[in-house]
Amino acid sequence: MNSLVILISQVIELFIWLLIIQAILSWLVAFGIVNTQSNFVNMVGNFLYKITEPLLKPIRRLLPEFGGVDISPVILIILLIFFRNLLFEYSGLLNFS
Repeated sequence: MNSLVILISQVIELFIWLLIIQAILSWLVAFGIVNTQSNFVNMVGNFLYKITEPLLKPIRRLLPEFGGVDISPVILIILLIFFRNLLFEYSGLLNFS
């Protein structure tokens, strides 16, 4: 059981990093620092969008508009960290003495 919990935790952590990379890439594209005509940038951007969008889209629908600022990745990261902490708490892997 502990191995499964650790695996789920690692997947959550990987997804958090993908969210952070996707947010940074979107800023770089928005400010014109990264050329979207590049096949590599386009491929990475499409991959990150397809991976992260299914979880970000429902959050975006619930959040009000913040003047063009998208805070849905921050909300999702907080929820994922909360879920990971619950997973460890109820699996007994965290032993606070």
